Amino acid sequence: MSTTPPVPTVTLNNGVEIPQLGFGVFQVPNDETTAAVSTALAAGYRSIDTAAIYGNESGVGRALADSDISRDDLFITSKVWNADQGYDATLRAYDTTLDKLGLDTLDLYLIHWPTPQRDLYLDTWRALEKLYVDGRVRAIGVSNFQPAHLERLIDTSTVVPAVNQVELHPALQNRGVIAADTRHGIATEAWSPLAQGAVLADPAITRIATAHRKTPAQVVLRWHLQQGRIAIPKSVTPHRIAENLDVFDFMLSNTDLAAIDALDRDGRTGPHPDEFHG
Repeated sequence: MSTTPPVPTVTLNNGVEIPQLGFGVFQVPNDETTAAVSTALAAGYRSIDTAAIYGNESGVGRALADSDISRDDLFITSKVWNADQGYDATLRAYDTTLDKLGLDTLDLYLIHWPTPQRDLYLDTWRALEKLYVDGRVRAIGVSNFQPAHLERLIDTSTVVPAVNQVELHPALQNRGVIAADTRHGIATEAWSPLAQGAVLADPAITRIATAHRKTPAQVVLRWHLQQGRIAIPKSVTPHRIAENLDVFDFMLSNTDLAAIDALDRDGRTGPHPDEFHG
């Protein structure tokens, strides 16, 4: 059994608790996903984040089936892809996702991108609301939504998203999105929390890491956690999977946090949500 301390949770706006640090499988090939997720579960992760477009939901499902961890102790997230947006298509996509994962319910289901050119995210959200009201998913949310997308969605909907998962790291701090999320009681979740490694050699981060006897990745993850965000780092390397979870035995000072805050430079690694339609 893992000796890692339990991961703290964030309480979402509907009362559901999500582990503050989870394991992401973006860009992990399906044939490597089962081993990676199994390693993560053994290390102590209980939150797994996947998506239909990743092509690895079945790999996640095999790891879950192989695990002896109670379903009640796991938090599983997936996302509806752009091509499956729209009311009926989203309901079908959800059934496909559950089938691939081998689950009866999800803990969190997200609209992967707003894709404003398609202009289907309001219909897609209605489908997520139905899944939620019917008890087929414990919480619903969005991913990559800008403030304008959020405002329009909330103005025309019954359920406020529980989560907005966006690219967020020291080089892209997305402060306007965080402010909009906070205003509506939406939890902000960081994908690419380490900027795919692009910020780890920054002198400010390496200096802080040396002072705390931690790795740069651990420092950046701690920065996310101390600001109340959820983060889902990805790795397929066993020692890094464990290392990324070993962030609960130190605290960054206000000076440390300010030094990392100063690294914001619009260093986006993925597409801009206003322009991406996939």
